[in-house]
Amino acid sequence: MKRILFYILGGLFLLYLAYFAFVYFVPYSEGTRTGELIKFSRKGVILKTWEGEISQGISGAQIFEFSVLSEKKDVVDKLKNNQGNYVKLTYVERYATFVFWGDTKYFINKVEEVQSPHFRN
Repeated sequence: MKRILFYILGGLFLLYLAYFAFVYFVPYSEGTRTGELIKFSRKGVILKTWEGEISQGISGAQIFEFSVLSEKKDVVDKLKNNQGNYVKLTYVERYATFVFWGDTKYFINKVEEVQSPHFRN
């Protein structure tokens, strides 16, 4: 009986590892988005995650919400420094997320400050 329980628990653990590896290593899509960084904050009660939003329109009607993994210190610093500026974000969209990663399925890998198309010379 103990052996059967051991096999069942071991199988469930292996399924969890396979699911985690799939979510972590297999992206759904990759791309870039540009907009004005309107919000970037660290939120959560127990597990703190970095969350942000960019506005992709003049009226702010189209909002792109994203998360940043805590180990991406350079991305976090660039986003903190570019609050209110126009930025280009390179992201990876995953199939799912975990509580300790963030609220969204979009994870930012790279940040560039760009000139706003609304105020060109």
